[in-house]
Amino acid sequence: MKKYFIAFLLLAGCAPKTFVSVPKNGLYEYFKPAPGKALISAHRGGGDITGYPENCIESFEYLAKRMPVTIECDISLTKDSVLMMMHDNTLERTTTGQGALSDVTWAYCQTLKLEDNEGKLTSYKIPTLEDVLRWGKGKATFTLDVKRSVPFEKVVEAIRKTGAKDYAAVITYNSTDAAKIHKLDPELMISVNVRNRADYDRLRELGIPDNRMLAFIGVREADRELYQFLRRKGIPCILGTLGNLDKQAIAKGDQVYKEFVKNGADILSTDRPLEAYKATR
Repeated sequence: MKKYFIAFLLLAGCAPKTFVSVPKNGLYEYFKPAPGKALISAHRGGGDITGYPENCIESFEYLAKRMPVTIECDISLTKDSVLMMMHDNTLERTTTGQGALSDVTWAYCQTLKLEDNEGKLTSYKIPTLEDVLRWGKGKATFTLDVKRSVPFEKVVEAIRKTGAKDYAAVITYNSTDAAKIHKLDPELMISVNVRNRADYDRLRELGIPDNRMLAFIGVREADRELYQFLRRKGIPCILGTLGNLDKQAIAKGDQVYKEFVKNGADILSTDRPLEAYKATR
């Protein structure tokens, strides 16, 4: 019996561990630029992994056990105003259901199963935003992509309700929306589009401080001047490698991820999180 107990302890010690520990100073300190190092953001929560659907807690868990991960995930709204995780406006591509989200209830969504990006059926179900945020504490950080039909007020309320301010940032696509989020809760980190100095100036004019910004610079590399400017401001740069840059890594070798980091990217938003993580260690 003693032999089996020792074996159990050894196996437990080899089990995957939770990696994400947000500093006391919060999410800004966690994302703060560190030259030569990069964080990895899993686009749609890593849905390109066979057997693991996008925007699914089980997929998030799979990644969180293997790497310190930021989950980029999508928030949609049902007909009866439940915040749930879904990228598309309709159910067909990723679930066993049918119809537009604006026409279906949460009760109906709960009857569905998720499919992975190869169309394979899984036993996993659609989670709510609250489910995701409660799961994520101590396990992952988030950048939350709020779909057009979803009121920012409801998302901010969910973040407050679950105590997720220290590990969840909100994605915006224009300065007006960024200013709205900042007004709703000045403590929240916001992913903002910064393709040039003018974008940055507009955000500052609207009152958003540097230490609330995560600068998404696009899906191709920024020029060195922009990288250097944002670094001087202490603003982390998110490079979207999803799409062409991920394809470049497949064609030329995963070492190109390391080049993106060397050039100035602080966070890589990718459909290949495991490969990008391994290449940048």
